[in-house]
Amino acid sequence: MLRQGVRDLAARVAIGALFGLMSANLLGDFLSTGRVTGLLLLVSETLVVVFTIMRRPAALVDRSPAAGIVTLMSLAGPPLLRAGHLTAVVPDIVTACILACGLILVITGKITLGRSFGLVPANRGVVVGGPYSFVRHPIYTGYLIAHLAFLIANPTPLNAIIVGLADGALIIRALMEERVLVRDVVYQAYCRRVGWHLVPGLF
Repeated sequence: MLRQGVRDLAARVAIGALFGLMSANLLGDFLSTGRVTGLLLLVSETLVVVFTIMRRPAALVDRSPAAGIVTLMSLAGPPLLRAGHLTAVVPDIVTACILACGLILVITGKITLGRSFGLVPANRGVVVGGPYSFVRHPIYTGYLIAHLAFLIANPTPLNAIIVGLADGALIIRALMEERVLVRDVVYQAYCRRVGWHLVPGLF
């Protein structure tokens, strides 16, 4: 129990530190350029911190090294993104609208999930309503949309590498979560009803 508590505390501290670095960069970019795309991404990542603090204990957790690495990669990526000074591919208003759509999906998914939200693959209660009626991981779908919008607004090689690695890890993390949840008969019935992981009609 003590070891688990230390791990949990370390995870929260690490998330807070990365979030602090991200906040300084994106707020600085907004104040100097007035671009809101990065600011919207910051709102999305704020929710990660809030719901991490509020989460309920898990009935079953995947504590394998692979789960830890995948979770770390998917969480550490977005805070490492940096607003660039290259010319954006499209106007800021366009990327801001795309990111806002992703953010709405993230917020709706997290509100629906409530205290069942978690970081590592675990079973904190099966949720099947709201956006979960269409895909099994609507929050992750929202993240993918938001990260793509940020990358289009800040098309640096470093951001492209970070998004590629972090979102690749996010997809693997989603599948690993399902591997834990599928042991629950309620989730088994849910999967028979909702077949899409992230994108209806595609994946």
